[in-house]
Amino acid sequence: MSQRVAYYRVSTSNQTIESQRHALGGSFDVEFSDEGVSGLIPALQRSGFSELFNYVRRGDVLYVYAIDRLGRDALDIQSTVRGLLAKGVALEVHGLGRIGAGVGELILAVLAQISDMERNRIAERTSSGRDRAKLLLAQTGMTQNGKKGMGRPEAANPDEVRKWRKSNGASIARTALEFKISPATVKRYCIDQQYPKSI
Repeated sequence: MSQRVAYYRVSTSNQTIESQRHALGGSFDVEFSDEGVSGLIPALQRSGFSELFNYVRRGDVLYVYAIDRLGRDALDIQSTVRGLLAKGVALEVHGLGRIGAGVGELILAVLAQISDMERNRIAERTSSGRDRAKLLLAQTGMTQNGKKGMGRPEAANPDEVRKWRKSNGASIARTALEFKISPATVKRYCIDQQYPKSI
């Protein structure tokens, strides 16, 4: 007897699979997920997907929200889908429909390549923007966005925070309240400065 099987994946621990579950409509016989797992990790190396792959049988239908839930690398996506199809498992992609052998595989290959190209373009644009910001910072003292530095702006003057904490014998929490900054920032300014990480 065939089963309706769902697979969800989110890349970071602060994301939830609920939006994917809602979009797919639920009512599955069994669900598998990988939470806080990057799509750059090959599908069969993820615990949830590996368990799914060992579970599914001929005639089952696997539902995913999007192609990139299977992976972000075109070759891994195609290999994963071929492995599913070879087991006799159909793949249903939200908004795309059923992916089958032949034409379905061809469409999938094209989509996976487009996804791969877009990811590379984003990386190139990010790198180009960073290089431009460095150049403008050296030439004008400001980035293209009007910032005076490349990193995040300082929440407070680190020297003042260190000096106040030392003269008042204050805890990290009390110092954070005094300067209206996070305890992590106080730690970065005070503790990490005293004990830098070895390279």
